Parts: sequence; structure tokens; C-alpha cells
Amino acid sequence: MEPKAPRITDVARLAGVSTATVSRALSKPETVAESTRNTVLAAAEKTGYRVNLSARNLRRQRTGAIVVLVPNIGNPFFSEILAGIETALSESDINMLVVDTRQAHMKPQLVLEYLHATRADGIIALDGSLPDAILSVASSGAGAPPIIFACEWTPKGEFSSVRANNTHGGELAVAHLAGLGHRTIGMITGPDDNVLTHARSKGAAQGLAERGLTLDPAHVFAGDFSLDAGALAAQAWLELSQRPSALFCQSDQMAFGFISELARHGISVPGDVSIVGFDDIAIAQRFIPALTTVRQPRKKLGLSAARLLIEHIGTHSSPAIETTILEVELIVRDSTRAFAG
Repeated sequence: MEPKAPRITDVARLAGVSTATVSRALSKPETVAESTRNTVLAAAEKTGYRVNLSARNLRRQRTGAIVVLVPNIGNPFFSEILAGIETALSESDINMLVVDTRQAHMKPQLVLEYLHATRADGIIALDGSLPDAILSVASSGAGAPPIIFACEWTPKGEFSSVRANNTHGGELAVAHLAGLGHRTIGMITGPDDNVLTHARSKGAAQGLAERGLTLDPAHVFAGDFSLDAGALAAQAWLELSQRPSALFCQSDQMAFGFISELARHGISVPGDVSIVGFDDIAIAQRFIPALTTVRQPRKKLGLSAARLLIEHIGTHSSPAIETTILEVELIVRDSTRAFAG
């Protein structure tokens, strides 16, 4: 005969307190004295008692889980953001389900299914290009769980968001290159309809203008933040009769693609052209040459977004729209050097 699973009454008996005190100590530890909390935790550990999260969530009318919408789960950029989200959720006994919104099989209807309180307590969206059909449901408030945008955001700003200061990052990138004496500075952009592209391009334009420089349209290469886009931009750069001596790549991935493609043609970075990236993903400092880049506080982005979402989950009325902007930092490494003339 299997032994019975320990119950809350067993913990209460061993700790010498009421079952109500045990419940508070385990679910709302801040409401009981530290000595009592420690006694209850010791008793729970000794008896082997575990909180029934499913039952607790049912009483609270919650699922105990949130959904994170990621545009490309294979992109290493998102790893630190997800780590930050997980750290915050672990503090609140909330689970995380990650959904890749760009997979071929991922139809809007499948994402819409998560926009119901019966499927998720909340949503963190790392994808600023979600279809209007999804955004309209998410903003309707008709039974939809709260949604926070992290890293990216929607152009209309109808949702709370946590983001890096992308505009300042673009300015930092070109200011560094101009400070090294470069006067013809090019740029590889992200998708034309992406908020990050607009913000980083705006910052770069402002930074150039403040230094009396302009951006030649022939030196702007359209990309999509990927390695392949960087390689294609390098091929276009090679075909120019007058090449910019420095480039601001709006993602590290594009910078890596650009540099590696130039290496195939015997072009040196930074000997022949200086490169600045954006993001500071892990490989940036190990790449050859180590990449000068704009660092986003990615783990803090995830942590802040998750904590804000947890606050929104606990608010029964519609929460006010909040925008949190985290500062970026220029990390100077080996892919840039002074203009040699």
C-alpha cells in the first residue's frame, strides 16, 4: 500500500501552527513573521509537503503560465532576454511557454489562441511585427490577458513596453566612427517596417548631422538583421566605385555576415573598413576581429518586462500603458580603428 502524500495539516501539526498560517507562509511569505515562516518551511521540507500549484491557480482563476512570443527562437540575440524573463518568473512560481511566431506553421490563429485568460495569464511579445488581427484582440480587453512588449514595440504604442534606447545607440555608433576620423560612413539597416530600424536610423542620422556629415543613399544597404543580409551588403559594398570607410550595422549578426564575406575577398576589417554592430551578443567578443558594438542590456530587458507583466497580472483593472527605456553602451573592440586616409 502506497504511503499517503503529506498534507497541509501534517505541516501545521509539526510546526505547531494553524493550517491558515501554513498557507500564508507558503503562498504569501511576506505576511508572516520570519521565525514563523522558517518554522513552516522546515516542517514542509521534513514532511515532504509540496504546494499544489494547479489547485492554487484554479482558486485564483489563473493558469500559472505566461507565453513569450519570439520572432526567431534560433537567433542567439534572444537567449539573454529569455534568461531574464525566466529569472523573474521563478520568483513568482510562474511557468513560461515560448512560441516562435515566424515558423512556417505558425498561423495568426494559433497565436490568437493564447490571447485568452484560459490559456495564459499574460504575454510577453518580443515581436513588434505581429499581425493587426492579433493586436486588435490583445488591445480589446475582452478577456485577453495583459501583454507587454520587450525589445520591440508597436508603432502606435498601445501596449506597455520595455526597450533599449535604440536611438541613442545609433548615435553612439556613428559618433565613434566619426571620432576616429571617418567621413564616409555607411549603414546596413533592418527591415524597413521595423521600429528598431527606424529608431537606430534616426539616431545615426542625428549623430552624423551633429558632426556635419551626411549619409549617402548609395552607402545604405537594406537588411533584415540576419547573417545573410550582412553578406549580401558586403557584396554590394565590394561593387561600389567609392566605398565608405566605415559602416554601422544595425545588428551584430549582419556585422558578422559582412565581415566574413569581405574576408573571402581578402578585405581586412578594420584595415580596409571599420565596422560597428548593435546588440553585443555573446560571440561578439570572440569573433575575429572582436566586434565593436552597441550593447543592449538584454537580460535586464527580459527581467524588467517579466516583472512589469507580473504586476499587470495582479491588477484586475486595465493597467496604464508604461514605457521603460533602458540605456545602451558602446563597447569598443578590434573591428574599428582610426581612418588612415
